[in-house]
Amino acid sequence: MAAAAPKHNHSLVGRPLRVLQDPPAEPPPKPPRLDDFGFDREFTELLQPVAEWFYRRYWRVESMGVQNVPASGRALLVANHAGVIPWDGAMIRTAITSEHPNPRHARMLVADFAFKMPFVSEFLLKTGNVVAHPENATTLLEREELVGVFPEGVKGASKLYQDRYRVRRFGRGGFIQVAMRTQSPIIPVAVVGSEEVHPVLFDVPILAELLGLPAFPVTPTWPWLGLLGTVPLPSKWLISFGEPIDLSGYSPAMASDPALVLELSERVRSQIQARLFELLPRRQTPFY
Repeated sequence: MAAAAPKHNHSLVGRPLRVLQDPPAEPPPKPPRLDDFGFDREFTELLQPVAEWFYRRYWRVESMGVQNVPASGRALLVANHAGVIPWDGAMIRTAITSEHPNPRHARMLVADFAFKMPFVSEFLLKTGNVVAHPENATTLLEREELVGVFPEGVKGASKLYQDRYRVRRFGRGGFIQVAMRTQSPIIPVAVVGSEEVHPVLFDVPILAELLGLPAFPVTPTWPWLGLLGTVPLPSKWLISFGEPIDLSGYSPAMASDPALVLELSERVRSQIQARLFELLPRRQTPFY
């Protein structure tokens, strides 16, 4: 008896063979929406049209020398300060995002008392502002960020209208120490127009102490008109970005020399003051 022929499975004959593939790779995780300082880039860019309306329509800002701001890498913007509410910081940032050939966000250092105010604190953080502290400035600069500082501090923001555009002493020069230790160039910024948005007639220290504020400035509209008194006046603005001041010739260790720090600080202050005196005659009045 003949042996039975082996059975073959013909079900695969003529069918294309399927090549096994590796499972699709998972997409890389999205970067966190907020950085560790709370900056929300998407939220900030949604507000750009509002910032540009104030910049172009309300204050009719004219910017000069914005190309002096580096397109990338670390740099420290140093500006005069005024206006009670930090509109100057917002307009400096808007000048860079609107006028610079390579727009970038500047991280402005803001006095810590502003972050104690409900709602205001969250807004400041989400739009890229940080508490004014040398460590915060150093961290951001070492990340190759653009950082803005107002060395006059609260005293500059609340200076009397009769003292407008007279740049106060820049404290102990802490910004110079930060720039030297991080080897960051300094961009001097002169701002005209911020002194008139909330002209300070006088200060009430007793009220400031009772409310836990560094100052209680009284303006022609505040506190007489309540919240309406916080609306800024439509002054005419000029913003000038000076040429970078290179501190690479000074070693980080030299930041511990108080005499040198004060000398360099005064040099930057004098440069901003001189530029303000050049800009002021360009306006016929504070409003045009």
